[in-house]
Amino acid sequence: MPWQNNGDGGRPNPWGNGPRRGGGGGEPPNIDDYIRKGQERIKSALPGGAGPMASLGLLVAAVLYLVFGIYFVEANEQAVVLRFGKWVDSAGPGAHFHFPIIEDVEIRGVTDEKAISVGSRTQQDSRRANGRQRYASLDESLMLTQDENIVDVRFNVVWRIKDLGNYLFKLEDPEGTIKSVSESVMREIVGKNRITPIITTARGQLEQEALDGIEDTLDSYDAGIDILRVQIIESEAPSEVKDAFLDVQRAEADQQRFKNEADAYSNKVVREAEGRADRMVQIAEAYRAQTVARAQGEAARFLSVYDEYILAKDVTKKRIYLETMEEILSGMDKIVIDGEAGSGVVPYLPLDQLNSKKNNNGEGE
Repeated sequence: MPWQNNGDGGRPNPWGNGPRRGGGGGEPPNIDDYIRKGQERIKSALPGGAGPMASLGLLVAAVLYLVFGIYFVEANEQAVVLRFGKWVDSAGPGAHFHFPIIEDVEIRGVTDEKAISVGSRTQQDSRRANGRQRYASLDESLMLTQDENIVDVRFNVVWRIKDLGNYLFKLEDPEGTIKSVSESVMREIVGKNRITPIITTARGQLEQEALDGIEDTLDSYDAGIDILRVQIIESEAPSEVKDAFLDVQRAEADQQRFKNEADAYSNKVVREAEGRADRMVQIAEAYRAQTVARAQGEAARFLSVYDEYILAKDVTKKRIYLETMEEILSGMDKIVIDGEAGSGVVPYLPLDQLNSKKNNNGEGE
């Protein structure tokens, strides 16, 4: 029975208002009529006409064709559409449609992290708990440094797919390309650095430079690959010369230590010498200032005496004479005899005092 409005009072019409014919009432379209007309059109399109079963079969086939053309891409996936084997479209997460038979869809996860090892290989080994053993690949790991030393560098490159279409169709061997590019970039970086920082303190810097270089190179290829990180597993001297290299390192460490000690001693001695020199300069400057001041004082005194001498020459001469004789005779034993005594003074020679003076001066007994 066709689904139509049977006049159930205020019940809503499931078809909505719909188009009105000639301004009449709001009767919905008859679905049975649409189906019947569709069957008639299919029958008329078939050669010689066909029965209702054939029409229904064609309708089912068309529906199935459309259903099989729908595909879903998860949030962690990307899809590429191939038409007769040629890449024609890409699709992100969600529901999409393609034409079956003439088109194929390839869906892959793109958020999973993958790792490629450079300089080492993993082989099966039943003696180990995890059944695998890592071996060195010297043709990949041995690299030449700036100071012409050989260093053994082994590292992992962690990556994931950024663009599935480019990843599948721009590179013939994506993983092989990643490995070759990574090895080439690391060799270039190692060739610009000395061996000591490579095996000691510069690992983080090497990892960042390698990551940037690898990603720039792959982007220039439109590889559709995102490099997440570079992890240096080992960076050391080759095993054949490792002991000798360690001896060299220890010798360099001793050399640096001795140099630091010599620098410290040199700084100490230089500071002390500079201090003594400054002190001597200060003493000399003080002596010079004292000498100059004394000379200036004596010159001023002389000038003042000379000025007095000019004013009263006789008085000044007599005063100078008396002051000079006072300075000379003040520390001497002397006897003053009045000139009027004349010849009444008898000479006296104090021999005992002369001997005592010699004893006091340490010149005799």
